[in-house]
Amino acid sequence: MRVGVVGLGMGLYLATWCRRLGMEVVAVCDRDPGRRAEARELLPGAASVDEWPALLDQRLDAVVLANDFDEHTPLSVAFLDAGVHVLSESAACVDEQQARALLAAERRSAATYSFAENYVFHPHVQLVRTIVEAGEIGRVTLIEADYLHGMAPDAVAGLIGDPAHWRGRIEPTAYCTHTLSPVLALTGAMPTEVAAFPVDAADPRTAVVMVVRLDDGGLAITRHGFLQGEPDSHWSWFSARGTEGLAESVRATGERAWSVRVRKESWTDPGGNVRDEEREPAPLFLPDGTRVEPKAEGTVRILEGLRACVEDGRPPLVPALPAVAASLVGVAGARSLRENSRPIPLPDFVVRGAYPVS
Repeated sequence: MRVGVVGLGMGLYLATWCRRLGMEVVAVCDRDPGRRAEARELLPGAASVDEWPALLDQRLDAVVLANDFDEHTPLSVAFLDAGVHVLSESAACVDEQQARALLAAERRSAATYSFAENYVFHPHVQLVRTIVEAGEIGRVTLIEADYLHGMAPDAVAGLIGDPAHWRGRIEPTAYCTHTLSPVLALTGAMPTEVAAFPVDAADPRTAVVMVVRLDDGGLAITRHGFLQGEPDSHWSWFSARGTEGLAESVRATGERAWSVRVRKESWTDPGGNVRDEEREPAPLFLPDGTRVEPKAEGTVRILEGLRACVEDGRPPLVPALPAVAASLVGVAGARSLRENSRPIPLPDFVVRGAYPVS
């Protein structure tokens, strides 16, 4: 399986995992000569180019897109049209026009589009999902999800205040896919509207809270940005409240941060007992017996999912429509912020969970 990689920040990490999992990384792309030099050391034999169109000549089976957050759609469309399977990391699109273009390209292509949303497959999220699917907490009505960084004020200002960095030019709601994608995967629902609120009115770009209505009647509350109290589970905390109980990440340090607390109230038990317990996720091992670090499990699973698309014809783990839906929540959230936190509806094709008519 011949793989190319665009963007050698996060992309280099993904490329090294591709090789560990037995894929052949044959070409990489980045405009930064320093990153290309680092890639040549870590990925001997891979062609190195500075402009992504050159990868279209590399006879790729798949491409991993890890370029700037808000620049994925044109590349996704081009590679899909060339019959190359796409794994796109970060936002799928930045507006409705891009969303429609991506979905149209995915429909007409013989290749597949997969969203590299590793947070869907983090151990604590997967464990909550298993509990929900087993019916242990009843029908889910409220989900809360955090993606938070506890950085020093100067570091935050240097990052989101730098217009040369993608974090400095995107809307404060844009980076919501790490919270929304797990919500959509857990529920199988689509978002219908979103209201967004700045956490600190004096510094509204730093952190936001979004309230998202789902088409199954449930509600999601997501927090993302730069707030103190960073979760040890790779900046992620996840909670699902159902009609019969609760399953949530344990707010703890180290390995316990990946565990999940399950609570069932006394009225759900014939003996009238409260059940409150902590569960650990099962570890993931590579074929050679090496245990995968919990924070890398999501990456391993999405890359294995890409290989299954290419080699076995399986459907994507996170396909185009939910990828677009999660990304457009950030777009609608940005509009909500500009309009005094007014609830903003999602486009009709997202609400219907259907591909738009071109």
